[in-house]
Amino acid sequence: MQTNTGYLEHKYGDNYHILDDVFLHSHLANLSKDKTKQPVINYIVAALYTHLIKEVINNEFPQKQDTVRTRMANIDERGYWTGRVVEPETRAIVVDIARAGTLPGEICFKTLNQTLNPDLVRQDHLYMARKTDENNQVVGVTLSGSKIGGDVDEAIVLIPDPMGATGGSISKAINHYKETVKGKALKFITMHLIVTPDYIKRIKQDHPELIVYGLRLDRGASSEAALRAQPGELLEEESGLTDHQYILPGAGGLGEIMNNSFC
Repeated sequence: MQTNTGYLEHKYGDNYHILDDVFLHSHLANLSKDKTKQPVINYIVAALYTHLIKEVINNEFPQKQDTVRTRMANIDERGYWTGRVVEPETRAIVVDIARAGTLPGEICFKTLNQTLNPDLVRQDHLYMARKTDENNQVVGVTLSGSKIGGDVDEAIVLIPDPMGATGGSISKAINHYKETVKGKALKFITMHLIVTPDYIKRIKQDHPELIVYGLRLDRGASSEAALRAQPGELLEEESGLTDHQYILPGAGGLGEIMNNSFC
């Protein structure tokens, strides 16, 4: 059940949650501008993921009714608060896909430690890169290493990666967990600043159970008919990628600009 009504209406399916939030879109628009440089870039990314992890926790994590004895109970017997809270005994794992996912991973890991029992929160690390051919076309993803701190049994696994472009990296990351890590996760959730229809098409095919959260949908390479239609209505005519698999209109290569490293 979603607690926020500010979501984009679309026909991609119930697992895809794309926010329609003017405040967040304003900051994401600033992030996308060519004139925005460090350190502002990472300040914006951190702020956006602070909002996004809150959204995911509110909607996807177990809750319970709790009664808390406040400080006022020392002087008044009515000093008790009762209401809904996040179930703190929830197991959660954050997956950092270096390098664009490193800062988002830190934000989510910190927030989860502040919200849940920290003994049940873990951060894993994957080292992945696009694989291109002689024409600079993306032909796959390489996984060069990982640091995974245990099983995933009954855990909510979060993958905060800013750009949901082709879906190749996310699909490979989830396959890695399903095929090589012990246990069955409660759910896999990805968290993106921008997603494309191309990403959604790939994920619907590879991991239909995946829950996806995004701040913005970019489909600038779609047909005119698709752009006039509701998102998802003409999915086969929708695209948000250039010929070299960069998001359009996008925000540029965030892995590069977040690290001031352009190679």
